[in-house]
Amino acid sequence: SGNQQLYVMSANGGEARRISFGKGRYGTPVWSPRGDLVAFTKQNKGRFHIGVMRLDGSEERLLTASFLDEGPTWSPNGRVIMFMRETAGAGGSSSLYSVDISGRNLKRVKTPGGASDPAWSPLLK
Repeated sequence: SGNQQLYVMSANGGEARRISFGKGRYGTPVWSPRGDLVAFTKQNKGRFHIGVMRLDGSEERLLTASFLDEGPTWSPNGRVIMFMRETAGAGGSSSLYSVDISGRNLKRVKTPGGASDPAWSPLLK
């Protein structure tokens, strides 16, 4: 298709299998903690999205749409994704946001200044 796509393959080799089939460009795939979903960034028609899909490419859901949403990372319980959002314009700044995997409860995470590249700590027992 000419656009960047997502593929999976066995850790011990084998043939890569394409899992993204929608329009647009896919990138930054991240496995869910349970290994049943992949979060990704998708660029289509000038917008960036954070989305999730099953490992066979089914049930693709776009959770966000913005000028620039990038770098999804999963919460340890697999229910929330945090990512970086940049606002448009010369004075644009980057902030961290979280959204649950249903696409609801989009929230800005307060930081003292611009922020990017979120990472979760593991669950402590």
